[in-house]
Amino acid sequence: MESHLFKYSNTYTLESGESLPRFQLQYSTLGTLNEAKDNVVWVCHALTANAEADDWWEGLVGDGKIINPDKHFIICANIFGSCYGSSSPLDTNPVTQDLYLGDFPQYTVRDIVGCLVELRKHLEIDKISLLIGGSMGGMQALEWAIIEPQVPKNLILLATNAQHSPWGIAFNESQRMALEADSTWGEHRADAGKMGLRAARAIALLSYRDYQAYWKTQSDTDIEKTDHYKAQSYQQYQGDKLVERFNAHSYYFLSKAMDSHHIGRGRESVEQALKKVKSRTLCIGISSDYLFPTIEQKTIAEGINQAQYAEINSFYGHDGFLIEAKAITEIMYDFFDNHSIEF
Repeated sequence: MESHLFKYSNTYTLESGESLPRFQLQYSTLGTLNEAKDNVVWVCHALTANAEADDWWEGLVGDGKIINPDKHFIICANIFGSCYGSSSPLDTNPVTQDLYLGDFPQYTVRDIVGCLVELRKHLEIDKISLLIGGSMGGMQALEWAIIEPQVPKNLILLATNAQHSPWGIAFNESQRMALEADSTWGEHRADAGKMGLRAARAIALLSYRDYQAYWKTQSDTDIEKTDHYKAQSYQQYQGDKLVERFNAHSYYFLSKAMDSHHIGRGRESVEQALKKVKSRTLCIGISSDYLFPTIEQKTIAEGINQAQYAEINSFYGHDGFLIEAKAITEIMYDFFDNHSIEF
């Protein structure tokens, strides 16, 4: 994918009423925009992903895949608040001339989508043939389809919801408590909270998988063990991996933004908001996902006119939306009624 930087130089007002004098989004493109500009596939990424959709979603995006650069112009933008080139707590506060860090203004999923809308306008794209996202990416895609109902022709939402649940908020708060328990968290430095982030990731993993997945993948065969179990090393390893590639301040604010997701806010109700969606919609649930249980995807499908619902039988839990590429591809083929996604 080719990397680009979009700089928005006007004042951007957040849902909270706070404003930023400017913002920027790092985004990537793959493929070629056709003359009619009707082959755009816009991928919205989840919590700690980046704009390289062909990397973290390689089973769906890339040469020979269902989202194919030979046919589609694929766009994925690193979301506002993330630490992969877009505006984030690691930016310099123009007032203090120091890093924002914990002083970064709180923002919502709706604010994130507002930034994506400005990027769409900058690229002079009037229609999105397919808007797709899973988890927090699905939150963005759904919100976008409500804000600009005439823009996305097709909408695919995976393992996501119309409002973040008390269960999901509780998991996020537990992770933020881990960050706050890090003795460095209050220090004004970019790398503060690294050990807290390590623990937060371990907590998150428990919501991404389930009992069955851990039993199948992290069981020990040595019945004489009394310590140093496979599941322990797995949690440690995953925590270390995230610390190497992500920032604790971005993680903190992004988790808060995820908690803010409620499409009914300012629109009377979730039901009324869903009625605004005009896209041809497919909602995909994962049987073992207990962070975003299937009832949440079914609720979306039932609220959008003529939306379809499909379910993947997987033991990977919430992570199934990233792992079960073959099953997702088959469901998408059925949705488009062919094997090429000709819009």
